[in-house]
Amino acid sequence: MELFNILALVYFAVGAAVGFGLIMFIYIIRRNKVKQDLVENRRLADSIVDEARKETDTLKKTTILEAKDEWYKVQKKEEELLLERQKELRGLDKRYNDRLSNLDRRLDAMDKKEQNLSDWEQRNKQREDDIAAERKKVADLIEQQQAKLTQIAGLSSEQALEIIKNDLYDDARTQAAGEVKRIVNEARTNATREATGILSSAVQRIAVDYVSETTVSVVSLPSDEMKGRIIGREGRNIRTFEKASGTDLIIDDTPEAVVLSCFDPVRREIARISLEKLILDGRIHPGRIEEVIEKTRIEMDENMMRIGEQACIEMNLHNISPNIVKLLGRLQYRTSYGQNVLQHSLEAAWICGIMAAELGLKQDIARRAGFLHDIGKAIDHEFEGSHAALGANLARKNGESRLIVNAIEAHHEDVEPTSPYAVLVQAADAISGARPGARREMLETYMQRLEKLEEIANTVEGVNKSFAIQAGRELRIIVDPTSVDDARTSYIASDIAKKIEEEMQYPGQIKVVVIRETRQSAVAK
Repeated sequence: MELFNILALVYFAVGAAVGFGLIMFIYIIRRNKVKQDLVENRRLADSIVDEARKETDTLKKTTILEAKDEWYKVQKKEEELLLERQKELRGLDKRYNDRLSNLDRRLDAMDKKEQNLSDWEQRNKQREDDIAAERKKVADLIEQQQAKLTQIAGLSSEQALEIIKNDLYDDARTQAAGEVKRIVNEARTNATREATGILSSAVQRIAVDYVSETTVSVVSLPSDEMKGRIIGREGRNIRTFEKASGTDLIIDDTPEAVVLSCFDPVRREIARISLEKLILDGRIHPGRIEEVIEKTRIEMDENMMRIGEQACIEMNLHNISPNIVKLLGRLQYRTSYGQNVLQHSLEAAWICGIMAAELGLKQDIARRAGFLHDIGKAIDHEFEGSHAALGANLARKNGESRLIVNAIEAHHEDVEPTSPYAVLVQAADAISGARPGARREMLETYMQRLEKLEEIANTVEGVNKSFAIQAGRELRIIVDPTSVDDARTSYIASDIAKKIEEEMQYPGQIKVVVIRETRQSAVAK
């Protein structure tokens, strides 16, 4: 039993020793593992920190670049805004200078009127003094006649007074007739001078550039290879383009260019813009052609409306029907004898307004009538009838007043004018269309007309020199003062004017001016 206990104790001691050793072995292994994990974790942490630093540096650089790019964009936007503001300032400065020049001209006109009024007052005062002197002479003459009649004829004072009254009555009637004739002639002269001044002022204050009338437009090509792409396989592209646009596309041997032909300027402009878009895009096929032309047609409608609205704003006119506004924009692409119809309408409107102001009429009505007088030209190729009648019907349907309708209908004397505004529109239309440079004229025809004018003048006896000036609107003639007297100059002017009417055809009027002067000189030594 004791042996068994001893063996048990020995076995227990050996087991305890083995267990302790095993525990120590496991402890050592676990401690080494923890050390390795700690080293690995430190290395991982270091790599994470390095990556975080690298990402931070990259993000910092990206942020700096984005900030610089945003700063450049803001700077560019501010520069563009600054340029736009500078452009607006230049426009305002131009408008200010124009208004200042207009104000200077008005002040000069007022100064001239004041000077004329002062001269008239001086002449009136001189006439009053002359009348007072004449009255004194008449009173002295009456006294002398009374004394003579009493002395010679032995008449009574009543009889002598009756005779004197009869004589003075006849004399006064003669003088009154002469004075009335003089006053009538002076009134006619002043009326002509005032009317000429009004028209001259209106013409001088209006000056507009015009485009030449044409029925073709030329479109430039980047190369001759583009012609083949425009024609397409078996000509399908060109056929589609002509059908969709309503124009003729002419492709010939002209290098790097094609020609669009159409009598309707709006359709021709739509075709030109569409073809330029197709050339720039490069995709030319039937579907794309129809799509581009349709989009361009919509853009053209919007553009015409915008042009009409801008013209109405420029005229300071309101309550105009949108239908008329769009047709006004259409006039931008309409020409008459080389004169842009919209610009002609604007010019006629300003002239009407200026003349109405001079005559004491309402300027807004006059400008409105002049602005709309050619509105019928926007639709005269679509309907039958004169553009004056078409424009009057159009204005009547869109709510314009009877004054405006009559002014439109009567501006070519198709009907009788019923207001002064209709007469102003007739005058403004003639001034705008007939002034020098308003309408196109071939240079050769122009030179021939000037030569013919001078030739007619030089055939008259007594003419030394002749000069066609003012673009052929005036013929200035210098006569020989030794062989032509002052009375004959009037005959020469009338004779030359009559010959011009018989032998020449010309727009508007030609003024014939005959100058006769004598110069004497001496030398002081």
